[in-house]
Parts: sequence; structure tokens; C-alpha cells
Amino acid sequence: MKITQREAARQLMSFDVILLGAVICLASLGLIMVLSASGIMAEKVYGDKYALFWKQVLFMVAGGVVLTVAARANIEFFYRHTYLWILLAAGLLLLTVFSPLATTAGGASRWLRIGPFSVQPLEAAKIALVFYLSYFFANKQDLVKTFSVGFLPPIMVTGSLCFLLLLQPDFGGAVFLAGLLFLMCLVGGTRIIFLGSAVVLALVSAALLVVNSPYRFRRVFSFLDPFQDAQNTGYQLVQSLYGLGSGGWFGLGLGEGKQKLFFLPEAHNDFIMSVLGEELGFVGVSLIVILLGVVLWRTLAISVRQATMHDRITAFGMGAIVIVGGILNMGVVLGAIPPKGVPMPFLSYGGSHLLTGFFCTGVLLNLSRKVKA
Repeated sequence: MKITQREAARQLMSFDVILLGAVICLASLGLIMVLSASGIMAEKVYGDKYALFWKQVLFMVAGGVVLTVAARANIEFFYRHTYLWILLAAGLLLLTVFSPLATTAGGASRWLRIGPFSVQPLEAAKIALVFYLSYFFANKQDLVKTFSVGFLPPIMVTGSLCFLLLLQPDFGGAVFLAGLLFLMCLVGGTRIIFLGSAVVLALVSAALLVVNSPYRFRRVFSFLDPFQDAQNTGYQLVQSLYGLGSGGWFGLGLGEGKQKLFFLPEAHNDFIMSVLGEELGFVGVSLIVILLGVVLWRTLAISVRQATMHDRITAFGMGAIVIVGGILNMGVVLGAIPPKGVPMPFLSYGGSHLLTGFFCTGVLLNLSRKVKA
């Protein structure tokens, strides 16, 4: 139905309040859970049980600024510099491997230390890849069904970023980018035969990487039966399941969880959902799932409302970054998929992923102001 100029002007000045409300609720719950989950660790490391909480507050304020800028900026600015974003992301990933700025933890160099701050280039790579793929599929629709033009370039670009991640090594990050590629190829119009072949190739490659890496091999088999080696390779998952299992329907009460008392590693970070399940129970976990469902709903609603293919795929990709991150995190915490370092969007402690989530939300809000002519 054709809309009047007045209605178009009114919608242009508005934004998706439901999406913003869901994200604010997620971020607020995240701040509460970081306060609850990080106190013991912060007191041991910094001598102040509120140290990590106040850092998260600063990240939240910075995230609010990022969201506001992304929501109010001219979206064409991001589109015009698509290849620049990809080059910057690749450059940052290279620095994690070949630069003294890289910091090593757990045998992997996934962070860059810049003054008092640490940044994770993977987060920039997610956003850059979405901008590239949306630009590519929007401008190659007449050739998207061909192999050499419509399929090979996005595979090569994504594969290059994944290769740089594997050098760190960050197997989980490479899987995340591959998942984004699959979803965006699906909505971009790639032929199913090409997509299916790529999935088979990716699974074979992943299997070879696991088989040829004793560390990954142990993690996969500990995931299949974590209680077989509950004190070693399966320890983290076992403790996560203990936390979720002890929460019951309504939880032990906020702040009353026991797993964060140095039983569960990364309690305030990748496994914060286990702490939430222990303290707020099935009801609390369900609330997070519902809020992520709202983000998915509004992402799809914003995407289908766009007038151009470029805007539609961009909106879908930005939402996918948040939703895929949430699904992977919950899958790890519940023991449904092998452990990998994927934080829960808006809930886990940390600045890089939080800023990414707010940026994606800002772009979605930006696009929600657009309407079909």
C-alpha cells in the first residue's frame, strides 16, 4: 500500500522502540549479572570486588555512544567504505599474529593491547564481513547464481579472514564467520548446490583441523562425555551443568550462586549464563531467550521492510551477529556444542563484544527509520 509523504516523514524520524527496549533489558540484566558473577574474582585480582563491574559500566556508556552514532549516521558512509573495513579487519587480525601488541592467553593471541585497553579484532571482522557480503550480494544479483562471480569471491574473502583467525589460533571465531557467510549466502540468493558443497567442504576441513590438533580433539571428546574426565578436559562444562541444574525453576536467588566461587572458570564471561541459570533459574534463562527472540523478530521485521536489497541484507547480517552469538554461547553452556570462546551478547563481561552488539543494534535502528517507497 502506498504511503503519503507525511507518513513517510513520520516514519523516517522514528525508530524501532521494541528492539531498543529488548537490547536495553539484555544489557541491564548483563550489568546485574556481571556484578553478581565477578565480585569474587575481582576482589582476588584487583583487591576491589566492584572493579570489573565499574569497567563494565564504562563499556556500557561507550556502547551507548556507539549505538547513538550508528543510529544517527548516514548509512551510506558505511557502504562507501566497504573494502576499507575489510582491509582494516584483516590488518588487525594480522597484528594479533605478527605484532608485539598482541597479548597471549591460553596459548592463543586473540587480543591487541592498546594502552590501557584490549581489543579483539574478531569483533571488527564480524561487522566488516557483514558490510562486505551485503554490498556484494546487492550489487551482484544478476551474477549471484554463477560460481566464478556469484560464489567464489565471498568464499575467498571469508576464507582469508578465517585463515588469519586460525593462525591465532581461534577455531571458534572462524566457525562464527563461516556461519555468518552461510546465512548471508542463503538470503543473498546463492545456489543451493554451491552452498551445500561449501558446507560439506567446511565440515571436512573442520574435522581435519580437529583430528590433527590434540587440544581440539580432547575438547570435542570431552564435550561428548564431560563427566568421563570431570576434573580435567570436561571440568568447565561439568561445572556449568551443575550450576544450571541447581537453579531449578526460580533459582537460588540473585547473588546466592556457588559456582562463581572459583568452581566455574570464566563465570563472569563466556559462562555467565550458567551463573544466571543458577541464581535466577529456568525463568531467568527463559527471559534471556525471549529477549533474544524479540531481537530476532525485530531484525526480520526491519529487514523485510527495506526498499533496497543492500539495506535488507545489511539489517539481516547485523541481527545475525547478535543471534548467532547468543545461540553459540547457550549451546556451549548447555553442552549442546563443543566449548569455544563465544560471549553472550550484552550479558558477558568485556568491551569488544559489547561495543559490537551496540553497533549492530545502532545500524538496525538506523535502518528501521527507512520505509519502502
